[in-house]
Amino acid sequence: MRLTTRMMKNLNFNFDNTYANLPDLMSTKLAPIAVKKPELIIFNKELADELNLDFSNINVQELAEIFSGNKLPEGSVPLAQAYCGHQFGHFVMLGDGRAILLGEHLNKQGKRFDVQLKGSGQTPYSRNGDGRAALGPMLREYLISEAIHALNIPTTRSLAVVSTGEDVQRETNLKGAILTRIASSHLRVGTFQYVAAKQDLETLKKLVHYSVDRHYPELKDEPNLAISLFKAVMKKQIKLIVNWMRVSFIHGVMNTDNMTISGETIDYGPCAFMDQYDPKTVFSSIDHYGRYAFTNQPVIANWNLARFVETLLPLINPDQEQALKIAENLIGEFDDLYQDAFHEIMKKKLGFITDEDNDKMKINSLLKLMHKNQSDYTNTFRYLINKKTPQDKLLNDPDFIIWENEWQKRIERNQSKEEAIKLMMQNNPIFIPRNHLVEEALSDANDGNMEKFEKLLKVIKAPYHDHTDQFMYTNPAPTGDRVYKTFCGT
Repeated sequence: MRLTTRMMKNLNFNFDNTYANLPDLMSTKLAPIAVKKPELIIFNKELADELNLDFSNINVQELAEIFSGNKLPEGSVPLAQAYCGHQFGHFVMLGDGRAILLGEHLNKQGKRFDVQLKGSGQTPYSRNGDGRAALGPMLREYLISEAIHALNIPTTRSLAVVSTGEDVQRETNLKGAILTRIASSHLRVGTFQYVAAKQDLETLKKLVHYSVDRHYPELKDEPNLAISLFKAVMKKQIKLIVNWMRVSFIHGVMNTDNMTISGETIDYGPCAFMDQYDPKTVFSSIDHYGRYAFTNQPVIANWNLARFVETLLPLINPDQEQALKIAENLIGEFDDLYQDAFHEIMKKKLGFITDEDNDKMKINSLLKLMHKNQSDYTNTFRYLINKKTPQDKLLNDPDFIIWENEWQKRIERNQSKEEAIKLMMQNNPIFIPRNHLVEEALSDANDGNMEKFEKLLKVIKAPYHDHTDQFMYTNPAPTGDRVYKTFCGT
């Protein structure tokens, strides 16, 4: 039974709910299911300020009521979105099985943000799930999404986490929670797959126009919106993936329902950051064959984009054979575009401002040496900047000593060594959310102690700023703790 309560006025939300106006098959309008005893665990005031949301006159308990879905902001039109997804390669009809989109908030600059409650109860898309979320995974999403944002990578963000006063049953009983997720939209490759599976051409046309209007208005006069939209999304996704690779982030569940049209990182389930460099690193407990391993992320992005362009075939060309040829040519551009983008980001990590013929060889040689020596990914690049790092056997490898001497000569051939170092400092973080520290913080938070969580959050929100008193946050996990597994939390 749904126990949603009245709308709350004067909360500074400025809702303009365009997604709710799309054809009915795209969503189901329904409210969150009320929870017993909501309690505000953490609130992102910095993000609230960016959204121009002022809650200074709202007490903590009322905030908990709002961010649990017990009370709805005036102007919201709550709904669950429908979509599909290739999950580990298998096509599944999905949808928001445990999330409710409250609406689209416009800030003072007219920028549009989805406001979604994650863990808000069962929907028609729950597939026998309970529709709820546990506190640990919701705090993980809060922490890692803020880290990704601070690393200058597009991402959804977290406005609040509220405990529900109810347990959720997973392998054991866990504390229930709801996260308020903010996104430029929740349009996914899976959204297009859903409409394509319904074989509704008119709705597909509307979805393409809607996506262009919302994310790529500069394309509105292009002769073929489907082709232009695909190209724009592919460029955004390539930029996103190379930035994941830049900071050693492993998403862990790159299903098509987790690839956004906006190019934002979404869904922080079994995600983690790689310490020792190994391109085959996998953390997810359910990724038994390494489909979403670190090195496979660009491969899977390409695969997901192929699924995206398939949904657009009727709009690319009415002749199916011609549409397929065009689509093959479009997706065939991915490899070169990605390799160029990856090369550019690695040049920045190594301070290469100009171009030299041997740059790719230097980049690949370093990565091979790092792999051979099980070197810490983040600390290796920071060592090149300031020669400060925990002891690493890489530094005593004769081949690395030769490589480093050649790298020094390469840097000195730049127009400015100072500019090279500045470029490196902008692209090589000092701090990432180290997995063992994340687990310690979440364990304490589950027991009601947020001190470690808040300290870690403060550090990872300034990942490029060197603080000598925070050196412990740069240490990789102790050797005995390096076998690390992450879980989806569903």
